[in-house]
Amino acid sequence: MRRALVTGGSGTIGAAICRRLAADGCHVYVHAHGNASQAQRVVGEIAAAGGSAAAATFDVTDHEQARAALERMLADGPVQILVNNAGIHDDAVMPGMRRAQWTRVIDVSLNGFFNVTQPLLLPMIGTRWGRIVNLSSAAALYGNRGQTNYAAAKAGLHGATKSLALELASRGITVNVVAPGIIASPMADRVFSKQMIDALVPMKRAGRPEEVADLVGFLASERASYISGQIISISGAMV
Repeated sequence: MRRALVTGGSGTIGAAICRRLAADGCHVYVHAHGNASQAQRVVGEIAAAGGSAAAATFDVTDHEQARAALERMLADGPVQILVNNAGIHDDAVMPGMRRAQWTRVIDVSLNGFFNVTQPLLLPMIGTRWGRIVNLSSAAALYGNRGQTNYAAAKAGLHGATKSLALELASRGITVNVVAPGIIASPMADRVFSKQMIDALVPMKRAGRPEEVADLVGFLASERASYISGQIISISGAMV
């Protein structure tokens, strides 16, 4: 059984990804930082459906805390599927943005990516098989008012993904980006009205978390063994 870690696995999209990977036969570590009870709820859902999962709680921006948590995972064997889904919003137009807003958003998406990914690489390389999927955003592709920090953080993942894909290509490990557009969630429902979605999305609807999860599940599978270094948008034809 392959072992998968989904950071931010307690959120709407992260939970859908956890359920998808578990349904595909993986043992899934459902990561959370500030919402451990939600991670346990996702673990319970997976177990009820006959899958295998465990919760993992740590701050991806804390290098030592993350390393200690990952060492505990690695004691049971390599993690071969990693989904870097953790990310936060702290929106403001750039003239009014506080330094803390910039730093925290960058810290979670980029330093968090390094803190989680780097310790897992050598054990993954040793198996000659691995899948790394980094969750980005349409904001990193097209920009979005009030999200200079978020767009910069996620766009940074694009460059990191392409470089890491080159480093790992000969080791049987793929590295890709999934960049969702507007995906239905409690937060998106508060921000985007039906009229806004109709104006922004040619398909005239928000995406479903399960649609994102299905794409991630494919990229994490044997079937995607020749896809690496790619940024794949899932946005209902937004351009």
